[in-house]
Amino acid sequence: MLKIHHAPGTRGFRTIWACEELGVPYEAIPVDMSRGFRGSPGWRKMNPVGKVPVMSDGDFVMFESCAMTQYVLDRYGEGRLQPRPGTPEHGTYLQWCWFSEATFSRPIGEIVNHRRSFADAANDAVIDEMKGRARLSAQAVEETLDGKAYLLGDEFSGADISMGYTLKIFISLVDENLSPNLSQYWARLTGREAYRAAEAAEADP
Repeated sequence: MLKIHHAPGTRGFRTIWACEELGVPYEAIPVDMSRGFRGSPGWRKMNPVGKVPVMSDGDFVMFESCAMTQYVLDRYGEGRLQPRPGTPEHGTYLQWCWFSEATFSRPIGEIVNHRRSFADAANDAVIDEMKGRARLSAQAVEETLDGKAYLLGDEFSGADISMGYTLKIFISLVDENLSPNLSQYWARLTGREAYRAAEAAEADP
């Protein structure tokens, strides 16, 4: 069984959601988020920078939520939730998976970091700049969703799982007033049975 070492509200939600969509058995294992535990040699052996999530599949251990989710789709998905690799459609799928984390979620993470570590007027300016960058990314998603139910068209995919988590933290930390296409998209994502099951797993792992 897959074991997903995770803390509620963090990026392991992506992999939990993917498992729920695919019906893949998993165990969500709570992680002590104290600085002492995350800096301990045992946890650093699991994740060298002390973060979550971490996933194990038998003796194989990996970290990084988007990579973990892609591994689950490739190993257990039997072609579901992604286009065939090597096609232009799969290229677009990968584009949105990586955009969700490398571009969209990056400034949101900086908001969290600066609120935790700094408190001055210059810091407020940095946070405003990061919110602007996040809103620019949100606008890119808004535009690509025009006339489409999901990022790739009518079919839900792993790209929507990856983007869904980023949109979740965008709403929480940047702006809860979504533009029209994003608002409808968010309602479709959160209305999925697997999304609700993933949220329940977070609340009671």
